[in-house]
Order: sequence, then C-alpha cells, then structure tokens
Amino acid sequence: MQFEITKTWNSRNLDHPPVQLSFKAAKDGLEMRVKAPFFNDPGNPGGEHGQPFQNLWDYEVVEAFFLNDDNQYLEVELCPHGQHIVLLLKGYRQPFADLLPLKYTSSIGGDTWEGTATIPLSYFPPKVSKLNAYAIHGSGSSRTYEALYPAPEGSHTDPDFHRLEYFQRIDFRTLLPQNWAPDYQSKEWESVLK
Repeated sequence: MQFEITKTWNSRNLDHPPVQLSFKAAKDGLEMRVKAPFFNDPGNPGGEHGQPFQNLWDYEVVEAFFLNDDNQYLEVELCPHGQHIVLLLKGYRQPFADLLPLKYTSSIGGDTWEGTATIPLSYFPPKVSKLNAYAIHGSGSSRTYEALYPAPEGSHTDPDFHRLEYFQRIDFRTLLPQNWAPDYQSKEWESVLK
C-alpha cells in the first residue's frame, strides 16, 4: 500500500515534493516506510535515536493513524532524527498508552530523509478500517501541517489531526489479515476491549 501526502491540512497544494508512505506486512506486524523532504526545522529534538520521545509532534514528523469503526486508534509518529512516539487511543483524543517501543531506523541524505519502522501487530486495535497520515515541519508562523486526507478548505480555523471524520477506508484486512481474525488478541488493547 502506497500513499503520497500532497495537500496541507486544509486542502491547499504543497510547494515541495510530497511525503511518500508505504505499508506492507512484516513478521509479526506492519512495516511503515517514509521518504520525505528534509527541512531540519525544527532541528533535532535531542532524544536518543530509535527511542520514544514525548511531544514529538512539536518537531518535524510524519505520522500515520490507524482507526477502527469503534473510534479506537493507533498513532505512530516518526522523526527524521530517529526518534518516534506511539500512542494508543481508546476514543477521540483519549490516549491510554504512549511511549511504546518500536523498531525504527532513519537516515538523512541532503534534502531528503527516509525512515523504516516495524509496528507490532498487537499495537493495532482490532479490525482497523480507516487511515489518515500527516506531516509537520517548520517553526513559528512557518509551521506547516500536511494531510493525506485533509479537511475541506474553510471548514476549520486550526489543524487537528484527530478529526476522525476525515479518515478514509483502507483494506487493512488484506494487508494484515490477523488483525481481522475472530481470535485477534492484543495485550496492549486487552483492558480496553473487555
């Protein structure tokens, strides 16, 4: 599955090459690959490469959100400098777990960066059916918010990546059939699903 982010959060065209995202099944999970323009604005947040970093959304990131029909979702944020954050949300803006470990590597080459993460199967809520993806970069008045499935222009005054009504359907059952299995279990989601 491949996608390109070509619009701002409010449906305006970008003035740079698009962020490219791809997803494919991996051993015990999903591989997420990012190829994106590198702005280095803001700079390196200072956390350790390959480790979770709180409030990473305040820096340059690419994010993917995986949602099911019960509004339970997984948020994965990747930074060009090697940090990441993973959040599990049991409803709109209701995180119950964050700073989860993730196998993640990244590299920067000139004005482009690439990252590859392996997301464990158990991080996904059952029966993922929708997706949205985002990219953020810039500082102050130059802060730029981009979306795979943006809000219509003029519909909101500020970006909010948790507007679940703009997420679009994906065929996650084909990508990760285990996530749709009747006996799907996840220790991370166990307390929420009881």
